[in-house]
Amino acid sequence: QVQLVESGGGQVQSGGSLRLSCGASGRTFSTYAMGWFRQAPGKEREFVAAMSWNGLSTYYADSVKGRFTISRDNAKITVYLQMNSLKPEDTAVYYCAGKRAVVVPRTSAAYDYWGQGTQVTVSS
Repeated sequence: QVQLVESGGGQVQSGGSLRLSCGASGRTFSTYAMGWFRQAPGKEREFVAAMSWNGLSTYYADSVKGRFTISRDNAKITVYLQMNSLKPEDTAVYYCAGKRAVVVPRTSAAYDYWGQGTQVTVSS
């Protein structure tokens, strides 16, 4: 079992940057595909980015491609989401998620473990 805890959210002006971290517990973290999702008020949770267990495969939503970067440090059992050139439409609660899998899921229903979420607010 893996427990996930996000941090690094906050308020930033349009064009700014934030780095989210997701710390994990559990010895098997290095075998987990990890993803980031977000949910804005009144909207469904949506895929943002995901990475394979070994870090060799990454996937991004079109809306964040070129601005966000997912990475992981298996030694620190942490996954990161570097967010640059932030826009007001990026405002949401951001969640990290994990699944022990070789194939990287890009739908929320496929993930087994979730963090509690961290708020990101981008002002114009």
